[in-house]
Amino acid sequence: MAAFGVDITVFVVFILGVVAIGLIKSRKAHGEGEKDVQDFFLAGRGLTWWLVGFSLIAANISTEQFVGMNGAGASHVGLAIASYEWLAAVTLTVVAFCFLPYFLRAGIYTMPEFLEYRYNSSARLLMAVATILIYLMLLGAVTYSGALTVDTLGKRYGLSIGLWYPSMFIALIAMIYVVTGGLKASVWADLIQGSALILGGGIIMYFAFSQLGSVEEAARVVDTKTGEIAIVQLDEETGPVERFMDLNSNRLSMFLPASDHVLPWTALLLGVWIPNFYYWGLNQYITQRTLGSSSLAEGQRGIVFAAYLKLIIPFIVVIPGIIAFNLFHGNMQLSARADNSGAIAKYLKANPDTDFVFTEEAPTDEEITAHQGPRFMIALYPNIKAMNAITTKNPLVLPMTQNRFENTKPAEFQIFSSKEDLAWKHVYRDLTEEMNAFNATVSAAATEAGKKTESQALVAYKYDTALGELLDLLPKNQGLLGFVLAAFLGAVISSLAAMLNACSSILTLDLVEKHLLPKAPQGTIVFIGRISVVVFAVISCVLAPLMGNPNISNSIFTIIQGGQGLISPGILAVFVFGFLVRRAPRMCGVVGLLVNVVCYGTLWYLSANTDVFAGIDFMNNFLNWMAISFALCLLVQAIMTMVAPLPAPIEFKVNSDLDLKSSRGALMAGIGCIALTVIMYIVFSPIGIAR
Repeated sequence: MAAFGVDITVFVVFILGVVAIGLIKSRKAHGEGEKDVQDFFLAGRGLTWWLVGFSLIAANISTEQFVGMNGAGASHVGLAIASYEWLAAVTLTVVAFCFLPYFLRAGIYTMPEFLEYRYNSSARLLMAVATILIYLMLLGAVTYSGALTVDTLGKRYGLSIGLWYPSMFIALIAMIYVVTGGLKASVWADLIQGSALILGGGIIMYFAFSQLGSVEEAARVVDTKTGEIAIVQLDEETGPVERFMDLNSNRLSMFLPASDHVLPWTALLLGVWIPNFYYWGLNQYITQRTLGSSSLAEGQRGIVFAAYLKLIIPFIVVIPGIIAFNLFHGNMQLSARADNSGAIAKYLKANPDTDFVFTEEAPTDEEITAHQGPRFMIALYPNIKAMNAITTKNPLVLPMTQNRFENTKPAEFQIFSSKEDLAWKHVYRDLTEEMNAFNATVSAAATEAGKKTESQALVAYKYDTALGELLDLLPKNQGLLGFVLAAFLGAVISSLAAMLNACSSILTLDLVEKHLLPKAPQGTIVFIGRISVVVFAVISCVLAPLMGNPNISNSIFTIIQGGQGLISPGILAVFVFGFLVRRAPRMCGVVGLLVNVVCYGTLWYLSANTDVFAGIDFMNNFLNWMAISFALCLLVQAIMTMVAPLPAPIEFKVNSDLDLKSSRGALMAGIGCIALTVIMYIVFSPIGIAR
């Protein structure tokens, strides 16, 4: 540890400094203690534009970007994943001038509260409960990806850190300043961490390009449609930028095939807009920052400022992720062994006569090195200590303890799936034919027996380790690694703090105060809010280790985006319909939310458990399911309005004393931001100069 003394010092000082500044600023603004509900949950509605802007970015840029988008960039998806960022710039501008005026005029504290303002209390209750349930998944996903980065980096230096310790650290820090200072502490911490994060991303990109310019060989994704991989020798005379373009020009298009399971070009028509508008306009842990604006104009300026920052993010997040695969494909393949071992062990126990895999009792380093495949070897050791004593790593050798192997319970009808990692059939081409034949046999047997098969995911690469690999490029014991790691973990902490604050707000204001303790004093409500923050922080630690299960997904980004589909299309539909159709009946809120859960959930189930969508590219992507669900929700609400419209249109009354004058300057800047986004898509298109 002495070799990292300076880095550890910088890391600790940075984290403690962020927490201290957040708490000092929150107390300075509100005096001794925060007794008032508005102070604790909305920072006294006194946030200026620059606090709003940086806080939006810091709350947003976290696992989805520096772990999830890094990992997606490392895969065949490449720069196309940047659509979530660049389209957000357009979305933010629309939110600033079409959504925010309604919310500030209504004087609401939470998004579910607006549904009662427009529809009824049942819609508010349903949205509150659904949002909290989805946020539980997000709490675990955010904590997991931060812990995964620490664990990945630790393994490079022979440290078995695991997920529990960094998970507890992340949750503890976020919990401390949210419990103590509320939203005001969070946004001041976000200001520092957001600035450090952008700087840290730039540092990572610099060292990634430097390393690419010095290596002799690198991996190339030959075909983004099939995931074919090749290892190529690099010309010594070429520089890092030229090498990057030679290796990755086919991964710099924003438009992927319609058959792509992550982000097909068809999703850009509608599907990807739904999570974008939900996230930036209706998602509590983001909108809570804008609801705390000191005026409408300040909120609009802050949102447009954040929109411009979103245009920068892909260059410091996705581009390094693409380079990470070029440089560290071998390490990513080794990292996938832990995900594959459980699935392959189940297969072996269910089919002991297979030639696909065999077991070996405590093989030595020499025996592991000598194993050339194509079969997998499950290396069984008496305990973890004996297993960790083996230093040789071979992607075809899956180390397991004897106890874990014996406790593995196989399914009666076990099949394998590698659809999410397109590279599998090329990396393990000698096993793919046997795997497919086995799947066909088992599926036929299951059909004959009238039973279902259980699918286990197999992955060739653990793409989400990209950030951990990139951090290893930084010089050690000079403070730079400590600063960048603190900035990245600070981003995770900021996002987790935002979610803890949002969960606490919805639980406390929409459920407890509304239904259980409607006459409770403000001090009691704030106290309950603080206790709920602690509870949600504990839940995040418990759920974090579960998020690494490859049967859920090989991408934390997909987990976060896909999971929110259960609520985001319905919420967006009822809000937009409620804005535009003033005579829509009040039950539209409840019905729209329920229709989405049923529709999206059904599409998800059918895709995962049946072949009903086989050969239909459009129906095999969660973004397209969102589009279908959104359209169905609007259709149902339109029919309800035609059948039983309100006798008089809804009037959105002013319940706020804030200055509600819009900012013309922010509007002009927002239009400019939209124009820049369009230019980005032209440049990074099949006909653009990036080709």
